[in-house]
Amino acid sequence: MQVSDLFRFKNPEIKALHLTWIAFFICFYVWFNMAPLASSMLRSAEWLTRDDIRLFAIANVALTIPARILIGMALDKWGPRRCFSLLLVVMSLPTFAFAFGETKMQLLVSRLIMSSVGASFVVGIHMTSLWFKPRSIGFAEGFYAGWGNFGSAAAAMTLPTIALTMFGGPDGWRWAIATSGLVMAVYGVFYWFAITDGPTADTHKKPRKVSALEVSSWRDLVLLCIFIVPLVGILAILVYRVQMMGYIDALTAGFMYFAIAVVVTYQVAQAIRVNVPILRKGVPEDDRYPFKSVAALNVTYFANFGAELAVVSMLPMFFEQTWSLSAAAAGLIASTFAFVNLFARPMGGLVSDRFGNRRYVMMAYMLGIGVGFVLMGLLDSTWPLIVAIIFTISCSFFVQGAEGATFGIIPSIKRRVTGQISGMAGAYGNVGAVFYLFIFTLVTPQQFFFIIAGGAFFSWLVCYFWLVEPKGGFSDEYLVSSVDQAIAQEVQQKRETEAEIARLFAGSGRVELAEKGDGLMLTARFKSLEELRAILARAQQNGMAPK
Repeated sequence: MQVSDLFRFKNPEIKALHLTWIAFFICFYVWFNMAPLASSMLRSAEWLTRDDIRLFAIANVALTIPARILIGMALDKWGPRRCFSLLLVVMSLPTFAFAFGETKMQLLVSRLIMSSVGASFVVGIHMTSLWFKPRSIGFAEGFYAGWGNFGSAAAAMTLPTIALTMFGGPDGWRWAIATSGLVMAVYGVFYWFAITDGPTADTHKKPRKVSALEVSSWRDLVLLCIFIVPLVGILAILVYRVQMMGYIDALTAGFMYFAIAVVVTYQVAQAIRVNVPILRKGVPEDDRYPFKSVAALNVTYFANFGAELAVVSMLPMFFEQTWSLSAAAAGLIASTFAFVNLFARPMGGLVSDRFGNRRYVMMAYMLGIGVGFVLMGLLDSTWPLIVAIIFTISCSFFVQGAEGATFGIIPSIKRRVTGQISGMAGAYGNVGAVFYLFIFTLVTPQQFFFIIAGGAFFSWLVCYFWLVEPKGGFSDEYLVSSVDQAIAQEVQQKRETEAEIARLFAGSGRVELAEKGDGLMLTARFKSLEELRAILARAQQNGMAPK
């Protein structure tokens, strides 16, 4: 895939790419629509404090982690078109609730629910992987993510102007936020009708189970259970921070810790329940994949996207305090870290496509991140500001490129469970953000940069030992295993059986054949018992049913 191909709008895959990154852009725009308007909120609502705004910011990322896991499962079952459309429409509701909330609790709860919109990233990653071949997936995924992520910067640049000039008044911020939610809902309806799950009806491959990720060996199952724990367990840090700020008491925090432990236990139990029968039966050789590669990419996304979210949160203050800049100048300089997204992330995917070895590209980027943050850790007021800016942009180039390279690999690991793998890796990015932001409260900015650098170097080691170059990563088509073929055959047989049953019960309501436990359940609706008898009699006359 060439850069010039992005302008071939008549090509169905290019059209799908643009439709999807715009959807992601809108989601990120809405997700980060509070920060630019925080000052307006404080001026408008005297009952709000800066501590309340900080709490809302914590809530803004809280449910993104579990939401990405759940949306990954939903993707594999229902496909990205339905998931993205429903996510856009449903998440507009808490957006409206936040816009017109009149109490702290209303704002907190609506913001907490709104944080689920961050799961949109995973949906678009899966949709893009359905439309593009392995040889082009890196650039396509990178372009989708880079331009979609820019929605957060666009919100910062436009929402204050919309609130002040388009609406004005003390409640201008409310109407600006509500408008972003309305645009999201409208686009969700449009997206439902504008796109399909891939170029053909059978492009979307369903896994055998969606309640937990399938693995290929007992060792992989142990590793999966280990990596499940931080996905929900990291929320304990958020509970701790909220408790320390005085918003909840020790008893409430205790209940929350218990709930987190229950969810972690349930997720681990689900992984065991799903995989033990599969592993006992034996996984065909052509259907195996190395879960250690998934684990390695979880760690890389923790170290790159987690670092991005954390650094973006502290960088303006770092420049302001270190070089005695105004808040506006410091914010403008710090924004260069996010602006690099527009070209660095697509370039990371493009390099992954062109270099011929995705593993080496991934390792090179993670090494660059480590070196970049070491250089940033050396910065203080004695360094020229221009050098600090160069270091920041250079480091960001590697951070965003590594993110693109990560998702240039994921679709080729195991096609059937791409949604779940994307969900887990994406969630680890938020795990990294929560962890790094917590660490930032305990150390100086320079120490913080060194710690992030250490995380990048550790990720490089994990990639060196665990990351496996995916088979067929540069092929024209994704690998299809014997299990994939068997599942596709089962789906076709189910469709044919449903069609036969529909003919048998012609005239009835909806006829549906669904899995129930170890068997099948047939559902058919009739207006009355007489109608059922008449249909059965007609079927007997035609030799279609037993007497």
